Amino acid sequence: MSAKLEYKNGAVPIDKWEMILTRQAYGEMLVELGEKNENIVVLDADLSESTLTKYFRDKYPERFVECGIAEQDMITTAAGLSTFGYIPFMSSYAIFLAGRAWDQIRNTVDYSRLNVKVAAAHGGISVGLDGCSHQSMEDLGNMLSLVNMTVIVPADYWETRRMMAWAPTYDGPLYFRLGREKVPTVTSESTPFDPKHTLEIVGGNDGVIFACGLMLSRAVQAAQMLAEDGVFTRVVNVHTLKPINVEEVCAAAKECGAVVTMEEHSVYGGLGSVVARVLADNDVRVPMRVMGIPDTYLQSGKPDELLALAGLTAEAAAAKMRDVLGQR
Repeated sequence: MSAKLEYKNGAVPIDKWEMILTRQAYGEMLVELGEKNENIVVLDADLSESTLTKYFRDKYPERFVECGIAEQDMITTAAGLSTFGYIPFMSSYAIFLAGRAWDQIRNTVDYSRLNVKVAAAHGGISVGLDGCSHQSMEDLGNMLSLVNMTVIVPADYWETRRMMAWAPTYDGPLYFRLGREKVPTVTSESTPFDPKHTLEIVGGNDGVIFACGLMLSRAVQAAQMLAEDGVFTRVVNVHTLKPINVEEVCAAAKECGAVVTMEEHSVYGGLGSVVARVLADNDVRVPMRVMGIPDTYLQSGKPDELLALAGLTAEAAAAKMRDVLGQR
């Protein structure tokens, strides 16, 4: 009989996962929020069919601004709107927002701490066949370096909906990353969301995997593999990378004694770097492994093939945990 995981906070067992787009939640929630709040406006960079801001465009065309293929201009337009009391949500691909338009985000939005929400679609390497020119591996690091920016990576459809319900209540710059492909619903409609806290998804004390975004599902799968061998691994969803909850990260590391981080991002500057700094700054001395995209540009390919090429599989995560437990 298979070992059963201890699911927490409304997390969904593996055999009941559904595959849904995070972008779907974003598009749907924009319409719902727009109905409640007339100050919400949406800007897009000629990608409304892909980012799914088309739902808002069709419902509230007078509050939708099509900026064309000009992310830098879109940033400054959104910044201007925010100074008049509007709450702008602006959308494009992560590679363009955190790359091409980083200068405008830094100097126009973040420096002045303007109330602008940056929705970055197609984050990570799971954009697949679009190739490395569209595979955003560096965006989280770029955004984490900004002083006033809150950075969130929702894990799935339901967490994206909850994050969107919270977003207009937060007064300040926000960057959140959405994927291209459908991802498993690890969380449920009842799972809480609070950007001030991490979220325990699977209970255990033999080691802890900190994960975000798409990698949360693979962390849970790894925990199931490890449980078959009698190793019960805690899985913690770190949806909010900045500001990260230092106390909760340190407590989990101390209680479990071994740490693995998983992210669909470069091994430089993302979740692994943040967790390592937090543990080092607080003298939490436990063995740790960082799983992310290696320091290389990948090729065009199917999402699962690219994730496997980067070593971002459940099997690899289980192996990393066994390795780090051997160093404890």
